[in-house]
Order: sequence, then structure tokens, then C-alpha cells
Amino acid sequence: MAAHGIPEEFLDGYAHILAGAAATGRRLTRDELDSRRALGERAAEAGYGLRALVGAHLAATRAHWPTSRAVSADSVMYAAEQAVDALAEGYERAQRLAVRQEEAARREFIDDLLHGRSDLGRLVERADRFGLRLSYEHAVAVAEGTGGYEDGDPVPREVERALIGRFGDRSILLTTKEGRLVCVAPGDQDEVLAFFAKHAYAATDGGRVAIGRPRPGPGGVVQSYEEALNALDLAERLELDEPVLRAVELLVYPVLTRDRQAMADLVLDTLGPLQKARGGARPLIETLIAFFDSGCVAAEAARRLALSVRALTYRLDRIHQLTGANPADPVHRYTLQTAVIGARLLGWPERPF
Repeated sequence: MAAHGIPEEFLDGYAHILAGAAATGRRLTRDELDSRRALGERAAEAGYGLRALVGAHLAATRAHWPTSRAVSADSVMYAAEQAVDALAEGYERAQRLAVRQEEAARREFIDDLLHGRSDLGRLVERADRFGLRLSYEHAVAVAEGTGGYEDGDPVPREVERALIGRFGDRSILLTTKEGRLVCVAPGDQDEVLAFFAKHAYAATDGGRVAIGRPRPGPGGVVQSYEEALNALDLAERLELDEPVLRAVELLVYPVLTRDRQAMADLVLDTLGPLQKARGGARPLIETLIAFFDSGCVAAEAARRLALSVRALTYRLDRIHQLTGANPADPVHRYTLQTAVIGARLLGWPERPF
């Protein structure tokens, strides 16, 4: 064993190279440099630290310092410098390769995890490597901003630093997928995803975050991820203002659209007559949206639409005339509001059906 806990095999031939180069003041040959690079790679793969490796070579330089007075100290040091530089180059090359391989393995695991691919037993085994225990419940949060994000970008790094600084690793997986930030956390640690949502919202300059429900097993991660994606899609179609959406609070919408044909029939039967209005159905549907979103308070709805209360009242009366349903009547209101939600989910009237 050499100095600094480095085996002698990683200094193989160094004394001979040092003596030969120092005696004539020559540079190291290509073969000599290649041999040092190869040893550096092997040392990295074996798990030895670069600092210890360099220290062992400096100790070997002292131990094998040529005793001839004709030898220039500069020649000895220059030969040692070349050898150590080649050693470090090989070491760093091996590390870069290992990082790329780790990143590739991590990316493959994430793809398989979020899309439910791969053998479940194998997936659970691979999950342990990344700090996840898939036998437990997990929940997934997804954040999107105005631009797309990749691993290593400033926004994911900022959010990751905040998470690690607050919780340590705590079985958290933070990654990017299709330009979005994705955080997988144990289902019983809601504070982790709430913290992620807060910092992702800030880091993405006011983006939107959706949180799926906790689900057990590898398949549960897929379900929670898909719930979060669906929540983001609903938020866009319904123009929801909330920066953080929880799938559990939006369950009524998938229920409403589960029977698409029934919802389409409700929309056409209830709101179809609005197409006879001057300007089409869209202005009157927007009137209903503002009216319902403001808690059926006419003054607030008028303010949101930049209308006078009188103009708003006229529109509501027109809706009543055309559809036979009075927005101010609690019984009619439920049907109208459900139809309006359906129209927004189905993209009607811009997408006829």
C-alpha cells in the first residue's frame, strides 16, 4: 500500500518514468502519458479520491527523487507535473463518464416510473438506488411555467437547493419531464409538496403547480402523476386562477366529463339556443362564467366584464329568454352552471360537436 491509502498498482511505473524524464529533461512520451491517464481512470472507477491519488504521487516523487547532482530539480518537477496532470485528466474523464451513465440511468428510471413501464419488481429494485421505497404511498406534484425546463437549468437547481436545504433527501425525487418540474415525495409528507409548490411557483415566475393524490405502489406514482397533469389541463381549459391545484379538489370535473356524450347533450340542449343571439353564444357564455364565478353577485360580475350593472342584467334576461333558464333561479342555476362547465371542458362553441 502506497501513501494516502492508495495501492501501489496505481503508481505502477511512476518511479521509472520520473527517473528517465528527469535524467534528460525530456517531456513524457505519449505512451507514458496514456499510461497515467489509464491509471487515473482505473482509480476513479475503484472509488479512490483524486486528492489521495495526487498526494500518493507527490509522496512517491519525494521517495524516488533522483540523487545525481547533474539532474535539474526543474526537470524532476516538470516530469511529476506532467504525470499528475495526465493522471487527473484520466480520473476526470472517468468521472464524467460515470456522471453521464448515472444521468442516463436516472432518466430511464424516471421515464419508466412516470409511465408505468418496466417490470414492477425491477422498478422497485431500481427505486431504492434513487431513495424511493415504492411499497409506500407517494404523491406527485408537477409545476409548469412559461418556458420549458431541463435538468441542470437554473430553475430546477434553485428549487432542488431549497428542498434539500429544508428537508434533506427524505426520499424525495426532483426531476424534469417534458419541460415541467416534477417532484415525487412520500404520501404522508404533504409539507414537502406544499414547500415544492411554493418555491416552484416563485422560481417559474408565477407558473402553476398541481398536486396529485397519494397512491400506493409503483402504479400509484403513475396515477398521481397523471392526476397532476390532468389538473393542469383542467386549469387551462377552465381558466382557473389558483396557482396551486390539488387533484382531490377537482374530482367533480372528471366525473362530469366521464360520459362525454351526455355532457355534450346537456351543453347543446341548455346553451345551444344562445347561438341565436347577436354575436353568437360566446359573449353570453362569458357573462354566465363571470356571474357564477362572482357568486351570482351582479355588481361584481359587471365589474369583471367591464359592463354596467344594467348591461349585465340585460344579458342575463336575454339568456333567460333564449334558454328558458333563469340564472337567478337556484334550480335553473345548477343546470346552467353545469352546462357552462361542460362547455369550457369540451371547448364549445369553438369546437362544435
